[in-house]
Amino acid sequence: MSQVHVTSQSASSGSSVDDAIVSPVTYAEPSRSDALFADLRAHEPVRWTQPQGFRPFWTVTRHADIRAIEGDPEHFANAPRLVLRSIALEDQVKALTGGRTLLLRNLVNLDGGEHRALRVLTQAWFMPPRLKALETDLKRLAGDHMDLLAARDGAADFVQDVASWYPLRVIMSILGLPAEDEPKILKLTQQIFGPDDPDVKTDPSVNVVTTVDEFTAYFTALTAARRASPTNDVASLIANAVIDGVPIGDLEALSYYVLIATAGHDTTGSTIAGGLLALIQHPAQMRRLRDDPALLPRAVDEMVRWVTPVKHFFRTALEDAEVGGQRVRKGDSLLMCYASANRDAEAFDDPFAFDVARPQSRHLAFGYGPHLCLGQHLAKLEIRLFFEALLARFDDFILDGDPAWVASNFVSGLKRLPIRYRAV
Repeated sequence: MSQVHVTSQSASSGSSVDDAIVSPVTYAEPSRSDALFADLRAHEPVRWTQPQGFRPFWTVTRHADIRAIEGDPEHFANAPRLVLRSIALEDQVKALTGGRTLLLRNLVNLDGGEHRALRVLTQAWFMPPRLKALETDLKRLAGDHMDLLAARDGAADFVQDVASWYPLRVIMSILGLPAEDEPKILKLTQQIFGPDDPDVKTDPSVNVVTTVDEFTAYFTALTAARRASPTNDVASLIANAVIDGVPIGDLEALSYYVLIATAGHDTTGSTIAGGLLALIQHPAQMRRLRDDPALLPRAVDEMVRWVTPVKHFFRTALEDAEVGGQRVRKGDSLLMCYASANRDAEAFDDPFAFDVARPQSRHLAFGYGPHLCLGQHLAKLEIRLFFEALLARFDDFILDGDPAWVASNFVSGLKRLPIRYRAV
């Protein structure tokens, strides 16, 4: 028997609130998304949502509810629905994969033993002891990008000129990919995460499916090369991985590459750009950080909370449950809104204040539970080293035009940040 869900505010498909939740435009205007989610947290924190063109789901907006879901993998699974996709795109994926709802099989969308077996393959690469050995190289890369800013004579688009490239070059180095391929990987990443943004979608024929096809061609050649001649990099580790005595599958290897090559840099770049904007917009916090550089690790966590580049993931209920006072049925999808959770006054004192000294941040920008972001330590190290170099070399940052955000309901950050500055 089919299930019927009715809430007090939305008993029909495609209400204005429901459509706003899925609209990429909502996330291109942070004040708009903040207002939307503040209202939902206050009045309908677990909302049955039926946007036009999408399969329905529960929108979950409170920190405690999202943390509870993520911390309970026995009752809430990552598959078969991971991110917002229109019905039309879901049908296209199913037609191409023979019925699978997801194009890739990686750490993000697998659970249990499969997830653990893949995660352990590269875990040591992204833990603090290994990262300590990379710190000298990361400092050098940060310094190189300070030189790029210096060469621009006090005016730059911080996103386009610096913030997008520094973490990309870090992750390319870890994977062992050539520097000349950086523009290609950046373009494909933007197509994966921001396919609806007008500055990204310049070709109507390009979508997530076609972008994954391009990644497949690129990484299939890489896998063959690393199997023929392994090197000391993560790409070789993945290409030659063995799980339970069996070589890693081609789809799993491809999926691993795509995850690291995209999420491994885009979210970090977004946090760096959004962090600088926050400091410009909160000059007292900029002064506080300059006066006390020891606050930088806390400031990095606050930047991550403030920006929250990953806006959502889904979970699927494996049995009937209660979430935030709502009865959720087995098979229901739940949209976990991280940006909302990270503005929840029940979890953070004065959540709409940017505070570089915020203590013991419990933000969910890296997720929670078994799927806590594998790259969080690398991301925080990159951001800290970048701002150490930036604040040592430059001062008097001001906006030189209007910032602009990527229109994306999945992963979103600044796409333009025109600034002026001076050398110290």
